[in-house]
Amino acid sequence: MSAAVEYQSQREAMLRAMTQSIPYVDFLGITFDRRGDELTGCLHYSPELIGNPILPALHGGATGAFLEITGIFQLAWDAALAELNAGGERADAVLAGKFPPHPKPVDITFNYLRSGKPRDTYARTRVLRKGRRVANVMIEAWQDERSKLIATASGNFLLTPAP
Repeated sequence: MSAAVEYQSQREAMLRAMTQSIPYVDFLGITFDRRGDELTGCLHYSPELIGNPILPALHGGATGAFLEITGIFQLAWDAALAELNAGGERADAVLAGKFPPHPKPVDITFNYLRSGKPRDTYARTRVLRKGRRVANVMIEAWQDERSKLIATASGNFLLTPAP
């Protein structure tokens, strides 16, 4: 197996393990797809996610949780990827499922732009600024068309150093 293929398979295995390490991600039905170092989250539609059955529309709490998880997950992925790229014992640790601590939300603001329809929802995080202790992010969620956002979030997250 070539080094490039092995590196890609390590990253895929690491992403699966990270996703499985957070039970709430599985509970909501969220998966992540990786393209390079960018993650796209998918909140898979389930009737239990409907908040207004008359419209029907996704519950705002489910949408907000999805946005927050996507932000946390992108920052956690960046930290784990840095450990993998560092090599040695640090890489061995993340490959064994010992990930850096997840970032903690300091504050987060949600903007609900339109009702989420009963279908899959996607989200991506853009890291606006990342310091040693705090990261500022913007998260966007959409359904059918990326240009028609259903919600956005901006937040600050505390980056916890690895022990």
